[in-house]
Amino acid sequence: MTLSDFNDIRPYNSEEIPQIIDELTTDEAFRESMRKTFTVPVDAMLAKGRQCGSLLEIQKTFVYPFIKGILDQKSDGIDMQADELDRNGSYTFISNHRDIVLDAALLSEMMVDIGFNRTAELCTGDNLLTVPWIEKIVRLNKGIVVKRGLSLREQLVSSKHLSDYIHYVINVKKDNVWIAQRQGRAKDSNDLTQESILKMLSMGGKGTLKESIKELNIVPLTISYEFDPCDFLKAREYQMRRDNPDFKKTRDEDVNSMETGMFGYKGHIHYQAGNTINEWVDSLPDQMPKTEFFASLTHHVDHIIHSNYRLYANNYIASDMLREEERFAQLYTPQEKKRFEDYLHTQLGRIEMENPDNTFLTHKMLEMYANPLYNYMKAADQNH
Repeated sequence: MTLSDFNDIRPYNSEEIPQIIDELTTDEAFRESMRKTFTVPVDAMLAKGRQCGSLLEIQKTFVYPFIKGILDQKSDGIDMQADELDRNGSYTFISNHRDIVLDAALLSEMMVDIGFNRTAELCTGDNLLTVPWIEKIVRLNKGIVVKRGLSLREQLVSSKHLSDYIHYVINVKKDNVWIAQRQGRAKDSNDLTQESILKMLSMGGKGTLKESIKELNIVPLTISYEFDPCDFLKAREYQMRRDNPDFKKTRDEDVNSMETGMFGYKGHIHYQAGNTINEWVDSLPDQMPKTEFFASLTHHVDHIIHSNYRLYANNYIASDMLREEERFAQLYTPQEKKRFEDYLHTQLGRIEMENPDNTFLTHKMLEMYANPLYNYMKAADQNH
């Protein structure tokens, strides 16, 4: 296989940067969006982009300072621990999924900060690439296009194609890949890996099932936000689905979620990378039935993700509020509780809908903050 076999889904390569910049230059919708977002003249930005010799340079020139600016204004800091990983290695990061845009973008930013020589290629659903210029920007930012909304037969072909490409990235390009543990965010923060994601990853590669998975150097990655700016939108969506089983989100609602996630307050953010799962995969029986193999693999990835949460006062407060108890009262102060209660009240006030069921909405928001704690505790019990 060669890189050209994946032209429909791969990020752009270095040689394509000038052509894509030229195409963006004449795209009026792109220019208008940039004028609204940045104070720098659009043509000056494009001229700077044309001088970039690689996608990593594009990221460091444009994406990195943009993300850094958001974090400076809308967070209380971010850190990443990846002590077990070789900064020159090639890894497939599989993480829980909180934010449509930032989960992946922050990973790239943190990889630069802690000394990785390469960032990661980022799996992005084509349902988010609503206009041509957005797809171009995503692929300039090392985005891999994941095709959605396909028939079952098309999905099988597409999954094999995507898997082949991810194996190609790790083993030939020697780059990194990020993919979410599930399609779509876990809106209740109950982070559970979809087995189908791991099955897709195993479709490429060579050799046995175990060898194919090991080829990818899978690293479970845990993302912990102190505050989720989209919590009120997620709660609203829960009530909309409860009240109308046929409810479907509009494109505008997706865009609103992306903007709210990026520009809303996040508190502290922590990224925790586990070790690769290769040693654990080696410990499995060679003749293990496929169904057992994927069930065990899914459980193992979840276990590492859940074990590596950074828990904040909000998680403990939400659990006590949800269960009307004071089990964790020694782990937060009255001031922290008041702050969280005020935050919830403000977020609930932002929900725009007919007949808001505030009891239901509050319950859903509390679940979002309590579930990481519950999963962490279950994982800790399994360690004993």
